[in-house]
Amino acid sequence: MTAPASSSHPPSGLLPAVGAYLIWGFLPLYLMLVETVPAFEFVAWRIIWTLPLCLVILALRRQFADLFRALRSPRAMLALMASAVLIGINWFVYIWAIMAGQVYATSIGYYLNPLINVLLGTLLLGETLSRRQWIAVAIAAAAVALLAAGALTSLWISLTLAFTFSLYGLVRKQVAVDSLPGLTIESAILLVPAIAIAGWYAIGPQGSSFGQEWGMSALIVFSGVVTAVPLLLFAIAARRMDYSALGFIQYLSPTIVFLLGLFVFGQPLAPAKLASFVLIWIAVGVFAWDLWMKRRTASA
Repeated sequence: MTAPASSSHPPSGLLPAVGAYLIWGFLPLYLMLVETVPAFEFVAWRIIWTLPLCLVILALRRQFADLFRALRSPRAMLALMASAVLIGINWFVYIWAIMAGQVYATSIGYYLNPLINVLLGTLLLGETLSRRQWIAVAIAAAAVALLAAGALTSLWISLTLAFTFSLYGLVRKQVAVDSLPGLTIESAILLVPAIAIAGWYAIGPQGSSFGQEWGMSALIVFSGVVTAVPLLLFAIAARRMDYSALGFIQYLSPTIVFLLGLFVFGQPLAPAKLASFVLIWIAVGVFAWDLWMKRRTASA
């Protein structure tokens, strides 16, 4: 009689990874619901409502020991202060860009992100690039040059998003703090300026966007969910699956954003941006091919 198949296989990280990047990809649809909220104020509320949700999830996952361990480490706290500033800038630029109709610029920024990652790894960590990776970086550089020539007004958005998120990942890579405790501490670091910003809008002529109408207030509170949940899913996926495989899935998010800009928001695609997208897709293809060849060689 044949023995039943073993059920001891470790859980896959594919579903959490896809879930995280689907949420990030469709985030512009949510941001359009809160477009009447000033971007600066919305980032403040996003920080304010992310912190309590992180604390709840920490309690459910029993990770307070990890949180207190990071709080006792001066090196970890310095790194998290730097990463908090970087992710705060990233959130503000992304939210402002979506609300200002610069959807394609955000998509380009996150397409460039993995290529900037490998470039920073070479320049700052002493890592070496393969020939195919150098080709991918060179093609991406040509795409940036095209944007500089034909779409200069939005180039800063793409580069700011790509570099702040890449530097954020680089800083977090240097400190042994899990994603959720790290996000909790980052939110706590940014909490005081966030409260100050929200208070400044509250005493202004238009008043606070929160508390005036229950539907909008609920959407603002929901910003904590769309911040913490995908990062938690990403952390789960990163522990369960090969990082190079995760690298393939990360292109799902900017692809969704691009399609939303084209088919949902109906934004015109200028020739310079179209040519830049084509070059970036080629660069991504070369980069993905290199990752696939490395996995194939390693498995062989």
